[in-house]
Amino acid sequence: CEDCGKSLIGECKLHGPLIRAKDRVIPSRARLTLPHYLTLRVLELRAGNEQILGVFAKKVIQKRTQFGPYVGQLSTKLTRYDESRLVLQVLKDGGKYFLDTPNEDCGNWMMFVRLARNQEEQTLVAYQHCGEVYFTTVKPIEPHTELKVWYAADYAKFMEASAVFIKEEADVCPLPPVAKEPVDTWICSSCGSTFATFALLESHQCIHKDRV
Repeated sequence: CEDCGKSLIGECKLHGPLIRAKDRVIPSRARLTLPHYLTLRVLELRAGNEQILGVFAKKVIQKRTQFGPYVGQLSTKLTRYDESRLVLQVLKDGGKYFLDTPNEDCGNWMMFVRLARNQEEQTLVAYQHCGEVYFTTVKPIEPHTELKVWYAADYAKFMEASAVFIKEEADVCPLPPVAKEPVDTWICSSCGSTFATFALLESHQCIHKDRV
């Protein structure tokens, strides 16, 4: 204590504790690389204060806008897996490696982009070029729209993935194209009329009974 001129174990009982000044919090490398017209939003807060983040547009982003390359560590296995993010691999020196991002200081902002569950919400396509992975917009992105990505056709083959994935609740699974069901599926046995729902058929059959 400079007031007492004594070296003490712990705080000074006479003059009290020191006033602690904290260092300024520095954003991670990944957050610092975010382009100025994009922003991160917290979509969900899980146990242990784990934040689920999404990348959103702050202004209109034109179609065919390229982002990248994706920054990550080349690894033979993933140290961190998130079902809401794409698994990415590249071909380097004849070997196939994962682009691993165990923490935010090992990657860039592209690690926050979530996967698209269907073609309607997909705004980006991921592909490999010269041993690097890039994301390119497949349509104009309006302000406040989340950027979501899926594999390009050739890259999907390289990743041994489906061309389109659809997320059902907590699971992500490839689904075959679903044929549209005919609108009129319920047929009246009395007159042959068709109806979209069973309730409509029942109402119609009441008319036949009234007539009888």
